[in-house]
Amino acid sequence: MAAGLSACGVIPTAAPPAEPPPSRAPAVPPSSPGPSPGGLDGRPALAESRSTLTPDLKVEVVGLNRVKGKHLVAQLRLSHTGTGEHIPWTGEMGDSTRPLGQIRWASGIGVLDERARAWILPYKPAGSPCLCSDQDRDDLGYFIDAGRSIDVYAVLPAPSGDPDTATVVTPLGPPMPDVPISDEPPVTPPGMNVPDPDAEPVTTVTRRLVTPSQSLDRTEETTDDGADLSVSLSSDVLFAVNKATLTGRARTILARTAKLIDASPGAAVRVAGHADSSGTDAINDPLSRRRAQAVRAALSPLVTRQGITFQAKGYGSRSPLYGNDTEEGKRRNRRVTVTFAKPRPAAPEPATASPAETPETPDESGLTGTATADGQPISLAVNGLRRLPGGLGLLTYTVTNEGDGEAWFNELHLAKDWMSFKYQAASNITLTDETARRAYLPGRLQVPTGDGVDSYCACTDVSGVRLATEKFGPGQSRRFWGLFELPADASARTVKIAGFKELQVPVR
Repeated sequence: MAAGLSACGVIPTAAPPAEPPPSRAPAVPPSSPGPSPGGLDGRPALAESRSTLTPDLKVEVVGLNRVKGKHLVAQLRLSHTGTGEHIPWTGEMGDSTRPLGQIRWASGIGVLDERARAWILPYKPAGSPCLCSDQDRDDLGYFIDAGRSIDVYAVLPAPSGDPDTATVVTPLGPPMPDVPISDEPPVTPPGMNVPDPDAEPVTTVTRRLVTPSQSLDRTEETTDDGADLSVSLSSDVLFAVNKATLTGRARTILARTAKLIDASPGAAVRVAGHADSSGTDAINDPLSRRRAQAVRAALSPLVTRQGITFQAKGYGSRSPLYGNDTEEGKRRNRRVTVTFAKPRPAAPEPATASPAETPETPDESGLTGTATADGQPISLAVNGLRRLPGGLGLLTYTVTNEGDGEAWFNELHLAKDWMSFKYQAASNITLTDETARRAYLPGRLQVPTGDGVDSYCACTDVSGVRLATEKFGPGQSRRFWGLFELPADASARTVKIAGFKELQVPVR
């Protein structure tokens, strides 16, 4: 039971299975691993995944229940399927986008609300990291011994639109799509008391998911947060150095943006001029303002839809998208960004593929590649590019050390600086639409801070507790993943992962 909650602060649950599972073992102090609790919940898994860092750690969703029409109770079973030493679970299940003191416990259990572009995490009550399982409070201990399991839970907001299924996310491995949501009371094993989020003040914890893409000629970048599109046009293409007069090439570039605005349902368009850190505010502020005004003046007559209002403003160098410590970062920060409501899809989205149609192991389609690291042969196998609701796609792939020696394969996070995120992640991936001449990059989870926004990759983390994710023993395989924008008409993408060859991957 959560600290400070009485019996009336517990979500009512259904009766446990008729045949009670084994009793729970006592908590295990960190200095004495001892036995982990036995498998308490024998229900069949609704979905499962494996830890990228520790492949012997399996996570299974055994319950996903909507409560009071607005909350969600997620129940997971964590199992040590190997024969080796005990596995610490608390660090692997923590949400690394929270402050360090809040990463403990099962705070990383969540769901992806695709249509709202929201990564939903457990509620946070006062004085506690989350409404979720705690190794001390719930007598779970710190470790899981070989052949044993523990049950954990998290209470979080339900995804919007009352969907029948949800994509369950954890820090352990790839997201698990199409997990059925039940509106019946959750069934909990003995000893699990699920706290009621309405019993005390709680804070909702969500991360906005934005999906970036860029034209192959590098004239513009676009980010989509599910509600708005922000099109960042390169000032180096639109204007001469230190000038605010549009070049001859600018009209062609602005014509594409005008078509997007025509397809938008919104009536307001914001035009923002930005500069890099070169020069002073006395130079950058008026130059960025004049450039924004020039784009507004040229864009307005290109838009054919009536009733549109334009607002132009200059921000100087105060809102960089990327670091100004490299020339590439500076180039990308010199931009005029046009923001408007996201256009409606051109056609209805195809139905999401069923789990049976999405293979969990590499198939015979030739979606493979080879590389070397530390003198060892490294292989790649793309497991699939799966369509999710809301115009998103989930790419999963497996990297294997085919050699007889240990190897660090660090290329997965060695992306160009403009693709960098808050911490190291497997972000060195690009999905390309050759016909549209457009490249799609891994999504970003945005976390507001006191002085701006931190971005974390919506992909496999390879930093912090998962620092050894790119270390492979002889014959060892690890599965990685990433979320991308995937338009409704996409049937395939050219996928480039690190130094492996390009692969033509079908959308499933």
